[in-house]
Amino acid sequence: MPHNPGVVRLTGFALGAASLAFMVGAAGASQWQTAAAPSARAFAIQVAVPGQGGGSAASVSAPPDAVGVGGSFAYPADGSVVRAGSVTSGAFATPGTSATSSASAEVSSLSLFNGEVTVGSVVAKARASANGRSSAADADGSSVSGLAVLGQGVGAGPGTRVSLGDWGYVVALQQGTSSLDNSEAKGARAFVTALQVRLTAEHNGLPAGTEVMVGYAEASAQAAIAKRPVLRRKTTPKKAPRQAAPAKKPAVKGRGIGPEIPPLLRRPPPDITPKLSPGGYVFPVYGPSSYSDTFGAPRGDIVSGWHHGEDIFAPLGAPILAVADGTVFSVGWNKVGGYRFWLRDRAGNEFYYAHLSAYSPAAVNGTEVKAGTVIGFVGNTGDAEGTPYHLHFEIHPVGLLYQGYDGAVRPYPYLLAWKRLKDVEFAAVAGWAPPVAASSRAPKPGAILLSSTDISSADGLDPGSLQRVLRRSRKTLAQIP
Repeated sequence: MPHNPGVVRLTGFALGAASLAFMVGAAGASQWQTAAAPSARAFAIQVAVPGQGGGSAASVSAPPDAVGVGGSFAYPADGSVVRAGSVTSGAFATPGTSATSSASAEVSSLSLFNGEVTVGSVVAKARASANGRSSAADADGSSVSGLAVLGQGVGAGPGTRVSLGDWGYVVALQQGTSSLDNSEAKGARAFVTALQVRLTAEHNGLPAGTEVMVGYAEASAQAAIAKRPVLRRKTTPKKAPRQAAPAKKPAVKGRGIGPEIPPLLRRPPPDITPKLSPGGYVFPVYGPSSYSDTFGAPRGDIVSGWHHGEDIFAPLGAPILAVADGTVFSVGWNKVGGYRFWLRDRAGNEFYYAHLSAYSPAAVNGTEVKAGTVIGFVGNTGDAEGTPYHLHFEIHPVGLLYQGYDGAVRPYPYLLAWKRLKDVEFAAVAGWAPPVAASSRAPKPGAILLSSTDISSADGLDPGSLQRVLRRSRKTLAQIP
């Protein structure tokens, strides 16, 4: 039975009609035919066994947009033919006068035929774009790393072919691009197969002709042609009564006589909630807090123009927690996020925290932390100066990381589901932060040493507030210079 875990569809939207599809004939010849929209397709693994069907992992296509996060994969159940540690894929297509499409597939820790072929990681990427002036397509970023065939390491470049004894062969990074460029339409297509294994003789209980394809991505796009309506001159009846001429509408400079073409709509953020990993997650702020669903709201301070996360409002100095077991990285300052850091969990998902007032000692690049570890404290640094104290929090699933910073999903449903810790151990937790610019209006970072199990009712890093709380709980507080 075909196996296709973890595919999530995204609702598509139309800006106009495109007219491109790329068809590949049996002999490899190609031709352009009409279609309703640009398209993208990808799969992580596909096994084809003559007379027996086969299996697949993370197979997706667009439109509508879709991502596939399948976790591990084995075929058959014992993994004797294919075994992979993780598989992900994505397919996206945006029609219009500037059409784009992209597809990707990633596989890690791959073993084929009981280890006769092994690979560290496989990445397949294809992109295509077209507008009224030009078109482009590429498979840049595709790679096969750590390839070993029959125990021997192999450097995998485009078109690399390696024999598998007398029973088959392996081909790496088969890829190609094509384009349509004439006065009526412009379009482009790219495809890549990162790794293909084909049996030429019976092997491992499988017949000749069996194929295993790992990492396939295909994208095509053609720009829709914006047509101007035909303007007809309005005639006046011969015996019409004389009347004052209506006021002329001011001409739009540089537009000519045709209608103004509306600006292209920005691509909306993907509205999906893929499963992140089997492990448990905790809420990122300890103590009283509030938040609402503002993901995707307009934002003028970033290039994409939309809010990539949620703002969790809490008192100044409220502890900020690691949401999962993982690794801390990119600790430091930037103009928009202020004091910020990233966390990567064991499954490869990434989480962005911003606007901190200070860090804990765990906030060091490369530090391994457990879910619930205190990483920093709530503030309003960066472009949040002058706003209520809050944590800006983002979720970037591993299946969308190839999209860069825009590969974020709506945190709200996750935050609703994640466990809020009722007790956090603060054993010698010291707050610290690099110097803030002299022009900054954000509160100066404080530094405290806490020995308490609960400071959730404190107002923040104000020593008096903490002393009152700690006095009630019969704990101690030492102020650090």
